[in-house]
Amino acid sequence: MAAAGLRAGSGGQVAKKTVEETSAGGVVFREQAGAVEIALAEQVDRNLERRTVRLPKGHLDAGETTQQAARREVLEETGLEAEIVAPLSSVSYVYEEKRKRRRVRKRVDFYLMRQTAGELRPVDGEFDRTFWCSPDEAESLLTFETERQVVSEARGLLRDLLR
Repeated sequence: MAAAGLRAGSGGQVAKKTVEETSAGGVVFREQAGAVEIALAEQVDRNLERRTVRLPKGHLDAGETTQQAARREVLEETGLEAEIVAPLSSVSYVYEEKRKRRRVRKRVDFYLMRQTAGELRPVDGEFDRTFWCSPDEAESLLTFETERQVVSEARGLLRDLLR
C-alpha cells in the first residue's frame, strides 16, 4: 500500500494523498429449512457517520491471496467458517478516509461462500449486528449498490447450484 502522507497544494490547501487498497469478502450462504439465507452485517460507518448494512470483507494481510483473505475476514467478522464455491465480480470505488485525511481507491474481490461451521455473530467489534436473511431481503437491505449487484450475481449462481 502506498504511504498515507499529505502534501501541501496550491493556495495553502492540503492535497489528499490517494492510496490503492485491495480487499476481499464473501456472500456467505446456508440452506435452512429448504431456503437459502445470506449473512449480512450492520455497523455505524466511521467515514459516512451513519448505519450501514454490508457484506463481510476486509484487507489482505501480507502474502495472502484474496481467497485466503475472504475466508479469514468472514471468520473474523462473523464467526463463520466458509468454503469458496465460486468467484463473484470485483467492485471498485473511491472514498475519503477522514481520520487519515486521504483518498482510498479500493478494489474488493468477492466470492460466493458456503457456511461450513460456526455461529453467525459479531466477533471482532467491527459490526454491531450480524444476521441471516433471504437473498431478496439482502438486496433490499444492503447500503451500497455495488454490493447489491454482487448479491444479485450470487443469486443467479445459487439458482443453478442448488437445483
